[in-house]
Amino acid sequence: MKTALLTFCIFTMLFASGTTSKGQIQRGVSFELATQRKAAISNLRYDLFLELQKADPIPSAVTIQFDLAQSDTPLVLDFNAPKDNVQTVSLNGEPVDYKIESGHIVIPASKLSDGKQIVKIDFVAGDQSLNRNEKFLYTLLVPDRASTVFPCFDQPDLKAKFGLKLTLPAGWIASGNGAIESEEVIDERTHVQFATTKPISTYLFAFAAGEFKRVTREVEGRTMTMLHRETDEATIERNIDDIFAIHALSLDWMEEYTGIEYPFAKFDFVLIPSFQYGGMEHIGNIFYNANSLFLAQSATKDQKLGRASLIAHETAHMWFGNLVTMKWFDDVWLKEVFANFMAAKIVHPSFPTINHDLGFMLKHHPSAYGEDRTGGTYPIQQELDNLKNAGTLYGRIIYQKAPIVMRQLETMIGAGELKNGLRKYLTEFRFDNAVWDDLIDILDAKSDIDLKQWSAAWVKEAGTPEVESLLSNTATKKNVLVLKQTRKTPNEKFWSQQVDVKVFAEGKAVFETRAMIDGESTEIAIPESLSDYDFYLANGSELGYGYFRLDEKSKTWLTANIHTIEDDVTRGAAWLALYETLIRGELEAGQFLNALTLGLKTETEPLNRQNLLGQMETVFWKFLPPSARTKVAPEIEATLWSWVDAEIDNDARSAYYKSLLKVALTEKSLDRLGEIFDSQSGVNGMELAEADYMTLAFELAIRKPTESATILNTQLERLVNEDRKNRFAFVMPALSAEQSVRDEFFVSLKKLENRRPERWALDGVTYLHHPLRAAESEKYILPSLELLEEIQTTGDIFFPKRWLVATFSGHRNKAAAETVTQFLEARPDYSFRLKNKILQAADLLLKVAE
Repeated sequence: MKTALLTFCIFTMLFASGTTSKGQIQRGVSFELATQRKAAISNLRYDLFLELQKADPIPSAVTIQFDLAQSDTPLVLDFNAPKDNVQTVSLNGEPVDYKIESGHIVIPASKLSDGKQIVKIDFVAGDQSLNRNEKFLYTLLVPDRASTVFPCFDQPDLKAKFGLKLTLPAGWIASGNGAIESEEVIDERTHVQFATTKPISTYLFAFAAGEFKRVTREVEGRTMTMLHRETDEATIERNIDDIFAIHALSLDWMEEYTGIEYPFAKFDFVLIPSFQYGGMEHIGNIFYNANSLFLAQSATKDQKLGRASLIAHETAHMWFGNLVTMKWFDDVWLKEVFANFMAAKIVHPSFPTINHDLGFMLKHHPSAYGEDRTGGTYPIQQELDNLKNAGTLYGRIIYQKAPIVMRQLETMIGAGELKNGLRKYLTEFRFDNAVWDDLIDILDAKSDIDLKQWSAAWVKEAGTPEVESLLSNTATKKNVLVLKQTRKTPNEKFWSQQVDVKVFAEGKAVFETRAMIDGESTEIAIPESLSDYDFYLANGSELGYGYFRLDEKSKTWLTANIHTIEDDVTRGAAWLALYETLIRGELEAGQFLNALTLGLKTETEPLNRQNLLGQMETVFWKFLPPSARTKVAPEIEATLWSWVDAEIDNDARSAYYKSLLKVALTEKSLDRLGEIFDSQSGVNGMELAEADYMTLAFELAIRKPTESATILNTQLERLVNEDRKNRFAFVMPALSAEQSVRDEFFVSLKKLENRRPERWALDGVTYLHHPLRAAESEKYILPSLELLEEIQTTGDIFFPKRWLVATFSGHRNKAAAETVTQFLEARPDYSFRLKNKILQAADLLLKVAE
């Protein structure tokens, strides 16, 4: 009797803590509500029916079956849609009283009983996450958007079996998590029944339907189906074999590494025009942005590697994230880091000519530093009170810093120990949920290193290590390199990590060692024979992470001679070190640009070349005032054109051409680009695809305002692919030479329906704020910031940050920076997560404003 009373009190407290001070249920899913439901609900199953329409409301029904262990508190289902969308609710075959409150359907405790429960709800599907248009629709339900479509328990640790039946408009086909069990046409509408899934989280449930083409192939004994909307047969033929082959390779590799066969019943994927992300790992039903997989004729080797990595990443999620899922979205990084980590291992052998250590460094370090050095930095593992805020957890710390940390872990404990630990983790928690500490417990038990302490600094605390270094003599007259951490974590700890130290003299490496930085100060003995040096790097490879401040001698030598370093990884690390020195105000922009210009004239390593081009574009637009740009443009453009016209492979030519297109200012360059646009003949033997000519038209329209209407209308008429044509027409007003047209376009974005698709809206906002139109677009900054809270609520997970990046992209003056700071100062109670997003996106603006 006492135990029952205690259980009742605990559940009552948990439910109450999921309410407001007035006793109302919170919007979203609070951690307390999720905890209460997880304890009470088991053996969950959804059977969904939706009668899909092209534009009209979608009649729907769901039957939810589960076991209820405790019936003394109300049953709270999540349905974040208009109240009138709920039509009828029944419990165990009988109509039941309910109320709609803050995006929830609440059934009173008095109507509940312990044991098996069947809730049936007739409703109209919510539109927010259905991504509808006349030709197709698709769901995108991560992290908490399943409840915007149908009533459910929308939390990752309540996994459920899903049954799905769809009725489709004439001519449509569909794909779901389960295999198609039956398709029947009645009165021109197709009725599709999908097989029941294994237990999955609500955010992984998905279907797509529309005017797609279906391609089924058997590869290495596996049957896979792809849905797509591409109309250019050459594009399909050029890419389709590789797309299927990379998926098969990724599945085989993951099975071997984990020791677990592919855990789900089928494996299909859908290529969607203007899909919000590169990909989304729905179980048995991966969605991709079509442009990420259907590559153009001019695609570089780096782009092909990117496609392979994306496919491998989404495939790895079938084990990391789908088979074993985080309990709560504070560990969302966990599935992403292992998907990235596995993807690298999967694809690297297929690209033997690429320097993968260099590739890892350039893919992860610059992006991670770009958020971690800002005032909006945050830990890899973040606290989360309510799933409605889960979308704000995503960012470069999760996707780029976490893999660096994982590489450190593998280096410390060994690849074999990590593999064995991951196998145990996946086996122990298969079809269930786990947390990061579960994995650390498994690995720590087999390691001599205190992994819990290491994890506390790297995973659970925010910030970037900062290291001063000094190469000097001690009292014993031996050469010593002293590495001193000058910054602690918020909890007064130091970051422990391994680094590759490199010392160069007379242009060659004279000393290299791998050292462990542990604590405030670390001393590394240097050979006594080393009497002088050109430069040294305390972090000379992809392994270490942080700001390793260059000494003056190294900085001076590198600024003048960095291009002469022979080793590709060392040269790449040196470029990153110089760039971070620039960002932190310890190197003049003119000095760095001179080094870049010299480097671009000699750099032949593709990954370093791409990094230099990106750095050049940033310095050109962000660090230089217009008068300085005009002075340096002729030399930069001449360097790029010389490479475009050189006898080089199309990978290199494409990289130089695309960068040239972004920075071109001189009349000579614009005339030549205009000729390319008019003739449609490609670039020095390199063919351009429809998407390439779209970009060329956009860039020319910005730079030739008197001709912009002609350029844009000409390109619109040339487009054949319907989806690309619609996108181009959407963006066109943002390129108009007429300020009033651009104003009207911006005002239109205040309405939710005009921000869909989100990729189109971001294209438009980026061109509105192009640096050449910064003065005219500065007035859009404040209203864009004022929209941010709504955008966070209605947009997908990456949209708020991307909206901010696009908004700040073209600005560098003091007034723009003051708009940002004044906005935040006037709102002391503003969401700290959104404040962080603003500080991340505005970091360069705040640093360079003048």
